[in-house]
Amino acid sequence: MERPEPELIRQSWRAVSRSPLEHGTVLFARLFALEPSLLPLFQYNGRQFSSPEDCLSSPEFLDHIRKVMLVIDAAVTNVENLSSLEEYLASLGRKHRAVGTVGESLLHMLEKCLGPDFTPATRAAWSQLYGAVVQAMSRGWDGE
Repeated sequence: MERPEPELIRQSWRAVSRSPLEHGTVLFARLFALEPSLLPLFQYNGRQFSSPEDCLSSPEFLDHIRKVMLVIDAAVTNVENLSSLEEYLASLGRKHRAVGTVGESLLHMLEKCLGPDFTPATRAAWSQLYGAVVQAMSRGWDGE
């Protein structure tokens, strides 16, 4: 896999990381729109959410969004040395199965946040980074 362009990743992430909860909510709203079947996977204290909006406004789910954005931040921080996150990502992979809609939702969120600054080169760099993260996480899938 071709290595992502680090400066494009970092530069675009700076705009997103100013409001991680806001942009993370956009990511998950898109994810639930694309894959409504994922909503029942998110339950807190036995509470089943009746709608994506109900889930996205839950304090517990907002904490989950913050954690997801921290994982993305770690990938951005280590974009030139993703192997340093290998164990961490494999551990996440044991708990999460990455799906194509997560990558599409990430790109959607970046496009909404960055507008015209989300160039084809930036899209390609993020696609490469996401692919590398999924590859590392997939090592954890065997450990299920």
